Amino acid sequence: MKVTSLFTALSFFIFLSCKTEPKKTISEEKTEQTVLEKIAFAHGYENWKSVKEFTFTFNVDRDSSHFERTWIWKPKSNHITSISENDTLVYNRKSMDSIATKRNGGFINDRYWVLAPFNLIWDSENFTYKHAEEEKSPISGEPMQKLTIVYSNEGGYTPGDAYDFYFKDDFILREWVFRKANQAEPSMTTTWENYIDMDGLKLAQDHKKAEGVFNINFTNLMVQKE
Repeated sequence: MKVTSLFTALSFFIFLSCKTEPKKTISEEKTEQTVLEKIAFAHGYENWKSVKEFTFTFNVDRDSSHFERTWIWKPKSNHITSISENDTLVYNRKSMDSIATKRNGGFINDRYWVLAPFNLIWDSENFTYKHAEEEKSPISGEPMQKLTIVYSNEGGYTPGDAYDFYFKDDFILREWVFRKANQAEPSMTTTWENYIDMDGLKLAQDHKKAEGVFNINFTNLMVQKE
């Protein structure tokens, strides 16, 4: 992947999330759902199975700087079109050369920001988790439920990373904390807000930090169903 100077400047703020190919590792037909399933289904996971193509532009706005890249993903075949300021790359995640592998790290990161609730099912074999019924949320200070997941130390782009998800009784994500390598101190804390319904997928368009002018946001969101 060609790295622009702007991307380098923002690299501290854009973390590479794990992990793997989407796969159903938790049964959708259980009577009693786990907290992972409750969060995923609250965001419309049951509608993902009919998605033919998913398009989104990942934007980072910090003070007066702007960075963006666009992805067109065909999840059933795993074909990816990556569009940046400098070039366009088309590849298949099932067969990647070194250039595609490097570019795919950006895709995994950006997709995680918009579809993390679904990754709770797709990645469930790759992390351990803990659920607390009530914790003080880090930005708003409101009492919320908290789910902490810690990825395995093996595989993925950033093994061992941890995420704290904060949500209310509707299981819609409101805030989260990323902790690199499961360190105690937060590496980044943002909101989940400005939700939009896209053919039954409930997607957060904005992730803002408590301080400063910083916003990771999504534009050009498009869903094509079969």
